[in-house]
Amino acid sequence: MKTAEIKRRYLAHFEANGHAVVPSAPLPAISDPNLLFVNAGMVQFVPYFLGQQAAPFRRAVSVQKCIRTPDIDEVGKTSRHGTFFQMNGNFSFGDYFKAGAIPLAWDLVTKSQEQGGFGLDPERVWPTVYLDDDEAFEIWRSVGVPAERIVRRGKADNFWSMGIPGPCGPSSELFYDRGPQYGQEGGPAVDEDRYMEFWNLVFMQFERGPGVGKEDYPILGELPAKNIDTGMGLERMASILQGVDNLYEIDEVRPILDRAAELTGKRYGAGSSHVASESHPDDVRLRVIADHVRTALMLIGDGVTPSNEGRGYVLRRIMRRAIRAVRLLGWQERALPELLPVARDCMAPSYPELATDFERIADYAYAEEDAFLSTLRAGTTILDTAIAETRGAGRAALTGEKAFQLHDTYGFPIDLTLEIAAEQGLQVDAEGFRRLMADQRARAKADAQARKTGHTDLSAYRRIIDTSGPTDWRAYTDLRTESGVLAILAEGEPVRVATEGQIVTVVLDRTPFYAESGGQAADAGILTGPDGTAEVIDVQRPVKGLIAHQIRVTAGQLAVGSRLSAQVDPVWRLGARQAHSGTHVLHAALRQVLGPSALQSGSYNRPGYLRLDFAWPAGLSSTARSEVEDVANLAIRDDLPVTAEIMPLTRARELGALALFGETYDEQVRVVEIGGAWSRELCGGTHVAHSSQIGLLALTAESSVGAGHRRIEAVVGLDGLRYLARERDLVTQLAAQLQAPRDDLPQKVTALIGRAKAAERRAEQLNRELTSQHARQLAADATDRDGTHYVAAVTGPDEDPRQLAELIRAALPAHRPAVVAIGAAGERNTRLVVATQHVPDTLTAVRLVKTALGGRGGGSAELAQGGTTDRTPEQVLAVVADLVSQR
Repeated sequence: MKTAEIKRRYLAHFEANGHAVVPSAPLPAISDPNLLFVNAGMVQFVPYFLGQQAAPFRRAVSVQKCIRTPDIDEVGKTSRHGTFFQMNGNFSFGDYFKAGAIPLAWDLVTKSQEQGGFGLDPERVWPTVYLDDDEAFEIWRSVGVPAERIVRRGKADNFWSMGIPGPCGPSSELFYDRGPQYGQEGGPAVDEDRYMEFWNLVFMQFERGPGVGKEDYPILGELPAKNIDTGMGLERMASILQGVDNLYEIDEVRPILDRAAELTGKRYGAGSSHVASESHPDDVRLRVIADHVRTALMLIGDGVTPSNEGRGYVLRRIMRRAIRAVRLLGWQERALPELLPVARDCMAPSYPELATDFERIADYAYAEEDAFLSTLRAGTTILDTAIAETRGAGRAALTGEKAFQLHDTYGFPIDLTLEIAAEQGLQVDAEGFRRLMADQRARAKADAQARKTGHTDLSAYRRIIDTSGPTDWRAYTDLRTESGVLAILAEGEPVRVATEGQIVTVVLDRTPFYAESGGQAADAGILTGPDGTAEVIDVQRPVKGLIAHQIRVTAGQLAVGSRLSAQVDPVWRLGARQAHSGTHVLHAALRQVLGPSALQSGSYNRPGYLRLDFAWPAGLSSTARSEVEDVANLAIRDDLPVTAEIMPLTRARELGALALFGETYDEQVRVVEIGGAWSRELCGGTHVAHSSQIGLLALTAESSVGAGHRRIEAVVGLDGLRYLARERDLVTQLAAQLQAPRDDLPQKVTALIGRAKAAERRAEQLNRELTSQHARQLAADATDRDGTHYVAAVTGPDEDPRQLAELIRAALPAHRPAVVAIGAAGERNTRLVVATQHVPDTLTAVRLVKTALGGRGGGSAELAQGGTTDRTPEQVLAVVADLVSQR
C-alpha cells in the first residue's frame, strides 16, 4: 500500500467517525518559543489542550509534517529514526477518552484492506500500557487482545510529554511483530527492532512542569478536560504494509536512495542484514542521503532557507551531511540536481505544492550545495593539515582554536570538523571551541544596541495592565488625544513625578502614538500638560495590550494622575505612512518581476526610508532593479486605493493575504490591501490612503544578508526627490570634471579605469622584475654554512618578503641544502619568512620561524612565516643565523 493511500485511509476513517480534518501546519509555523519546528502532531493543538483557547471542534484528525533532529546521528543506523516524518493523529478535546480512542485505533489497524482498513494480523499486534493503567489494560482485553500480549511499562516508555512544560499523560503504544528475522522473541520490552512501534495513544489529562529527561519532572495538576492525542508514524506503518526493513525503503524514500546508489556505484543491501544496526557503512550513508534530501525538500518547501542560525542552520546542517555522504561514497560532482527532483516526485502525490514551487526550492538547494562545495575545498585542506600536525605532535585532540578558526574564517561547520576528526581517530577540544564562540557572541552582544525594554522589569508593566487595563490605542485614527498619566517608570522603578531633563517611561490611558512593530519605527511627538512638556523618544509594547512611551521632559514636570495632550508629529507620521506603504508596494513589485517565491523575510521603515529583506538566491541584475523600480512607481502613479480590514485569519488565508513564514497570528488579523489583490498582506502598520501619496520610490541599494536572502533599500516621498537631486548633482559634477556629456560618462569612466588598471599591471610587472633581479643578486651572494647555502636579507619597501624568499630559493642550486630568511619591517611589527630545501629536521622552515619568534608563526617544513612586535628584522635574522650555524 502506497504511503499516500495510507494517509488517505487514515483521514477517511476518522472523518467518518465525526472528526474534523485539519490540514498540516507548516513545519516552522509555531508559536512555542521552545521549538524550532513542529515536532509532533499535537503541537498546533496545544492551546486547546491547555484550555487557553476554545477548540473550534470536539474531534480532529490530521497528518502533520514533523521535524526532529536530536537523534540525527542515529539516522540510517536504525529502522525508525528519520529527521522528517509524518504523524497521523486523531484528537479529542474533552470529548471521548480511553474507551473511545482504543476501539477506534483497533478497528482501523485490523479491519481488512477491502473494507478500508490496514489489514494487520491482530495476532501480531502488541499493546503496551502505563504501569498502573488498569483501565486501558481492560479496554484492550475487551477488543480482543489477550492479557499476555498487553505489556505494562514504566514512565520512560508509557508516560508522554513534549519534553518541555505542557500537556502530558499516560500512553498506550501499539507494536507489530515483524518476525524472527528481525530479532528476539518476547515482545517490545525485549526487542524494539523486531517489535516495531507504530502508534502511540496518549491519554492527556495532566500538565507537567520543567525538568530533564523522560521521568524527572513534576506533575502540576490536571488539565481542564481529559483529551486524546494519538500519533501514528506514517513512515512506520508504510514500512509494515510495504514489507520493507525500514523507513528508508518505503515508496517515498527508496527512489532517492536508489538514485544515490546509482550515482555512487554502490549496491544497496549487499553487505547488510535485515537488522538496521548491523548495516554496512555504505548502506548507512545511502540512508542518510535519502532521509536528509527529503527533509531539505520539505523544509525549503515550507519557507525555511539555509543560514547560520536557528531553523536555517538546522537545514544547512542536514543538507551538508547529505552532500558530504555522497562525496564519501565516491560521487564528486553536484549531487542535489540529481537527487532533489527524485524526492519531489516521491512527495508530490501527498504535497502537490512541492511540484508547483520546485523552481524556488531548487534555487536555494543548488546554491547551498555550490557554496558548501567551495567551503569543503578550502576547509578540508586546512583541516587535513591541522590533523597531520596534531598527529605529528603526538596529540590526541585538535585544538579548540583550530576548530574555531575553521568555523570563523572559512565557514567550516563544527559538526563537520567533529565528524572528520573522528574518522581520523582524533578528538576535538569542543569545550575550547565553545568558549571561543561564547567570547565572540559576548563581544557582539556588547557592541549591539541594548533591547528597548532591557532595563525594565516587565512585571511592572503587568501590574499596570492588571490594574488599569489595556491602553486605548488610537494610532489608526488620531494624531492627538487627551490622555491621563497612569504610571511613570524611572530605571524600572515607579515614581510619582518626572522633572526637567529626566528620561523616563510613561504609560498613558489613551494614546495616538504608534509603537514600534512590524518593521515600522515608533512615532515621534510631544506630551503637553499643565505643568510641563516632554518629547517622545520611543514607543514600545512591553506587554501585549500596553503602550509605553519613553520621553525626555523638556520643561517643568509630569506627574502620575495628571491630564495632558499627546500629539504625534504629523510630518513624522506622514513620512512613516509613506515608507510603510512603499514597503508593501516594493514587495508586490519584487514578486511581480521575480516571481511569487520572492517573499519578504523582514523589513524596517522609518519616515522617508525603507528596507526589505526577501528570499532570493542571487543578486539582482541592473535590469531587474530598474524593472522593479518601474513597477513600483507605476503603482504609485496609478493612485491605487489603500484599505485595511480586520477579519478572521481563515478568511485572510482564503483571500491569499501574505504573511511572514514562521510568524504566528491571532484569530483576528488586519489585512492591508493596495489596489485590491495587487498587494494584500497581514499588517499592523500605518498607511497612506492612496498609493500616489507615497510620492515616488527610488531604490538606493541591494545586497546580501545571508545565503538565500537579499536586502533592498529605498527612499520615498521628499527623501526620494532629494536622493535623485543628489544623484543629478553628482552626475553634473562628474560630467564637468571629465569634460564629457552625461550620456558618455559610463564609457568615459570605464576607459579611465582601464588605463589605471593597465598602469597598475605595468607597475606590478616592473616590481616583479626588480624583485627577481634582487633575488638573483642575493642568491649569488649566498654564504656557505657547513654545506648549507644561507641567504638573509631585509626587504625593500615595495617587495613581498614571501615572494622574495621563494625566488631566492628557486635561484639556488636545486640539489643543495638551503635556508633563505627574509625580514620585513611593517608599520607595527616585524615579519619573518623562511624558505628551505633539503634540510634536516632541525632546520625546517616552521621550526626556524617558531624558534626565532618565541613560538609564534606557522607553515610547512619548506615555507613558514610569522610576526613579532618586540624585535627588528635585523634582530630576528640574527637569531636565524645562529640557529643555522649551531645545527
